[in-house]
Amino acid sequence: MGTPATTTARPAPARRSRPAPPPRLRTPRRRRGGSPARPRRSVLLTALSALVVLYTLVPLAWLVISATKTQSGLAGSFGLWFDGDFAFFGNIADTFTYDDGVFTRWLLNTLLYVVLGAGGATFLAVLGGYALAKFDFPGRRGVFAVVIGAVAVPGTALAVPTFLMFSEMGLTNTPWAVIIPSLISPFGLYLMWVFATEAIPAELMEAARVDGAGEIRTFFQVCLPLLAPGTVTVLLFTMVQTWNNYFLPLIMIKDPDWYPLTLGLKSWNDQASTAGGEPVFHLVITGSLLTIVPLVAAFLLLQRFWQSGLAAGSVKQ
Repeated sequence: MGTPATTTARPAPARRSRPAPPPRLRTPRRRRGGSPARPRRSVLLTALSALVVLYTLVPLAWLVISATKTQSGLAGSFGLWFDGDFAFFGNIADTFTYDDGVFTRWLLNTLLYVVLGAGGATFLAVLGGYALAKFDFPGRRGVFAVVIGAVAVPGTALAVPTFLMFSEMGLTNTPWAVIIPSLISPFGLYLMWVFATEAIPAELMEAARVDGAGEIRTFFQVCLPLLAPGTVTVLLFTMVQTWNNYFLPLIMIKDPDWYPLTLGLKSWNDQASTAGGEPVFHLVITGSLLTIVPLVAAFLLLQRFWQSGLAAGSVKQ
């Protein structure tokens, strides 16, 4: 007998494993009476924001509408609607020509205080913030504590000691009594300190020093352009603070020729409120509207620098 033929069993072909289906995303259930992803608190935040906007715009609308009325129209018409007699341009002309054009004098005084006071405060804040952020020296933490403490102290608390000090030096009733205190801005110094810490890389300063640039040249040509957004932000804050300054000029200046706009309009308002005084309340309203126009224009022109300055350091690269 022959040997039986041996058959080798072939292995079964391996089955290809199919990829697992992607997990199905669970669609959020639609809430009753609202959108699926909108929390209820957003409605409350929207309502609160609307109240804040209304609270801000209603006085401004009243000011604009009232500036178009005459003295008699202010008393005989609804406050939030126009009068039949449109006197806006006449009120502007009367504001600049009343009392030998003293409003123009007050406007120039305010510009002087802002240019020297706010401009000087911004420049000193940039220098101080840059030095505190990029240089290590003994007593740095103590300076930080002093700056934080100065931010917490309101300016009105220092007005009387400042008046006593300036009266001893004979500087009261002069523009220097307003300009010199305006040069100090603890909040601006702190803001520039924080901004310079994040905006100026240490490697960039080292590269400038290796190329032979001194500290002054490094600051003005390399670092100062990087500090432009923060500088504009500090400038806006100090400008608004100096422009609206009332209490410090009130105790420092007695000569009406050196009044800023805040004191000048207050004197007109007191004159209109006094029994038997000349009715100039329509000039007070028109002057108040003209006073806020430069601030609004400054914010609109420098808005992009201000927004970038506030957003600096919020995103890490």
